[in-house]
Amino acid sequence: MSSADPVRFAIIGLGMGRNRAKLATETESDELAVVCSLDEARARDTAREFNCDWSTSFAEVVHRDDVDVVGILTPSGTHCRLAVEALQAGKHVFTTKPLDIRVAACDQAIAAARAADRLLAVDFGSRYAPLNRRIREAVRSGLLGRVFLADLQMKWYRGQAYYDGGDPPGWRSRRATEGGSLANQGVHYIDLLQWFIGPVERVRGRVQTVNHEIETEDCCNALLTFENGCWGVVATTTASTPNLGTRIEISGTGGTISWANNRLERFVLEEDPEAELEQLLPDPGGPQHIIEDMVSAVRQGTAPAVDGPEGRRTVALFEAVYRSAAEDRDVCLAEL
Repeated sequence: MSSADPVRFAIIGLGMGRNRAKLATETESDELAVVCSLDEARARDTAREFNCDWSTSFAEVVHRDDVDVVGILTPSGTHCRLAVEALQAGKHVFTTKPLDIRVAACDQAIAAARAADRLLAVDFGSRYAPLNRRIREAVRSGLLGRVFLADLQMKWYRGQAYYDGGDPPGWRSRRATEGGSLANQGVHYIDLLQWFIGPVERVRGRVQTVNHEIETEDCCNALLTFENGCWGVVATTTASTPNLGTRIEISGTGGTISWANNRLERFVLEEDPEAELEQLLPDPGGPQHIIEDMVSAVRQGTAPAVDGPEGRRTVALFEAVYRSAAEDRDVCLAEL
């Protein structure tokens, strides 16, 4: 691609996709070529708003000559099926989180990306936050000493209407198209845990559905053992009344980090209790969002924040938790 050519995007699915379409109109060195939705009125109205083409046909969009990158923001269980089609058509692809809800589907998309020599990335927006980049550096640099415990508590509320709605209606409530409180709402945070601490080796999980008419779980507990020996405790629910938000706490032999609702709540080092994370560790820098990330990856050859294999890790983690709950045993992620 010539350095003078814009990176041209197609956005598929216009729920969260509308926001990504807007970002594509605001980012340098790219352009929004087309938006696509099964809802014709939504596609037409969004195209009018952002001055681009529209379509209701995914197949038509991925075979357009004026599209370089396809963003897939559809129900989770459809991501990799659509990604494979776009990759085989010669397009770079990113999906919204997660990469899919089954590891087998992820493996198919990863293989398709390699065969086509195209990029496959996942839009985990939390990876782009300067605070989270600092936290990762604090953990990985040894600033906290040996990290031995990492906790995630996500206690959210979602009404039944949330699960009954969507496009198509009810997709969030069905196992075929979505996971539950861990794989849907909790997925950003289990991704952050692995990004902060390192890969997970094995899990023990349990799930239940306590307050919704859905096929998936609305309450999950899991014990994690990371490859580096750190232990993790995860609790996610969408049945909390009221909504209590999300908290991650990381305990090391030399200090603690407490993160709550995307803000640094506490940072304490044993040797320097007055130290401030922002002063000790400047933001390493990087793209601000997935559109910038894909533009850089396509034009400059940089690695996206979350490529296909990295996105697979999170899917393997929640699939292992679900398997553990179903089979009442520890599950090693190497099994997946």
